[in-house]
Amino acid sequence: MSATVGARAPGLLKRINGQHHRLALRLYLFVVVAHWAEHLVQAYQIWVLGMARPASRGVLGQFFPWLVTSEWLHYGYALVMLIGLFLLRPGFVGRARTWWTISLAIQFWHHIEHALLFVQAQLGVTFFGAAVPTSVAQLFFGRVELHLFYNSVVFVPMVIAMYFHLRPNATEQARMTCSCAPAVTARRSVSTPSPA
Repeated sequence: MSATVGARAPGLLKRINGQHHRLALRLYLFVVVAHWAEHLVQAYQIWVLGMARPASRGVLGQFFPWLVTSEWLHYGYALVMLIGLFLLRPGFVGRARTWWTISLAIQFWHHIEHALLFVQAQLGVTFFGAAVPTSVAQLFFGRVELHLFYNSVVFVPMVIAMYFHLRPNATEQARMTCSCAPAVTARRSVSTPSPA
């Protein structure tokens, strides 16, 4: 059975970076924006509504508090982000690939930080002499602010990558093999005036 799964993986990777790249990017962006919404709701709860930090759990955390306190939600998202950035990377070329790779590298570290928090929560221990599960950067910055920062520095290069991916220069466009390329060609041919 593992040989069958192994044989399908390259085909799946090829499809999501080829004929289904545009759809895969849209689904991935939906997950990213949903997570951003959670963080923005949490920030609103703290700084606008004046809720105590432990009580400000975003949207899902209000209904399922164990998701937040057990770190499953945060670690799961960090892992999904990392896997998505890795799997969708082959579809990018040129400047877009450079920016996507920057996002991937930052998310790799962000994932390590969440892995530290997740392990502490699951084992019921804390590191660094802290009273609660703590990541490395959290030794210097507040958790809410830190994760807003992490999500921003992962998101910004990702958006830049998507911008360059959908607006490639001629060299990049010639190298593109994904489903995003034909839409770029069609859009440019419609918007470029014909010579008189």
